[in-house]
Amino acid sequence: MQEKHSILGEVEGMSAETMLLLWSMKERHNPDSKFKLYFDTLPEKFKTGLSFGIEAIMSLDGTLLLEEIVQAKEHLRTQYDELFPALCNDHLDVFPPELYTWEQFLWACELWYSNSMKIMFNDGKLRTCLVPIAGFLNHSSCPHIVHYGKVDFTTNSIKFPLSRPCNAGEQCFLGYGNFSSSHLLTFYGFLPQLDNYYDVIPLDIDVESNEGFADTGPTSDWTSHMIRGTWFSKNRGFFRYGLPPSLLDHMRRSRNPFLQTFNLTPEKLEIELEILRDLCSMFQDMTDALGDAQLDDRETTSWDTKLALDFKYLQRRIFYSVVASCQAGCELVESELQRYRL
Repeated sequence: MQEKHSILGEVEGMSAETMLLLWSMKERHNPDSKFKLYFDTLPEKFKTGLSFGIEAIMSLDGTLLLEEIVQAKEHLRTQYDELFPALCNDHLDVFPPELYTWEQFLWACELWYSNSMKIMFNDGKLRTCLVPIAGFLNHSSCPHIVHYGKVDFTTNSIKFPLSRPCNAGEQCFLGYGNFSSSHLLTFYGFLPQLDNYYDVIPLDIDVESNEGFADTGPTSDWTSHMIRGTWFSKNRGFFRYGLPPSLLDHMRRSRNPFLQTFNLTPEKLEIELEILRDLCSMFQDMTDALGDAQLDDRETTSWDTKLALDFKYLQRRIFYSVVASCQAGCELVESELQRYRL
């Protein structure tokens, strides 16, 4: 290992994280490793989104996860190609090609993505570590452990403070972080069982603004917004409809820059109706782009395709909720408008 470190130190830009990946690739197959018991407990395949096959990737067409997985794998492939076969060619005795294939590199990446954790050392620094047993703790939206573990040299152990009690015989859960389901699937290989507040749909809107100013004329106004499942919202009355206030306010200003108050007038209700119909059409198109849910092959035995379809269902469900909220909002506004038309 010392020889490998001296070689890696000569590689310009080599990070500590990359060194750990290379160490893991070789140590995994070292029969004399003092970490052999740990490596023997690890799976041959981690089954994260990074290991999705072609069929699963194709099943993600129209989803946000498709781009996330493709970009992540392209990044890792670029990283691998910068290292190999150069290291094997220059130092064949240290880097035998059979231990440093793309498959082995991807396995090591999945190991550190899915099993590593930040640990606080006595010098006050956080370090990324592989921790036996603790690394196998499952994620939960209501975990027992939410803070970093800390090395306790007096007991030669790592201690994790509990944020809530964990009774004997109860499974202890760890909070992996405030991650979206797409991130958890890509790097950890699972989808949360409960609704995830961090599942959001990024929405870039280009609308003409400044229409009330003759000296400037209309200009393009790009803004980015985040929309989550509307089941998280409790405000479904006028001017809210379970939708993000910032998005609605932006669309209102694009139609009437001088709109200030939220009193119910026919003019403002007509604007509300126009906005809700535009959003409904937009998200209906996004739903249609995911394809017909009835055509999803739920009988497949492929683990990755099943996960891909589960994510597709999740994204479709978020789209459906926005469409339903827009439709309910339209009915609410139209009902109020009828009072002015009578």
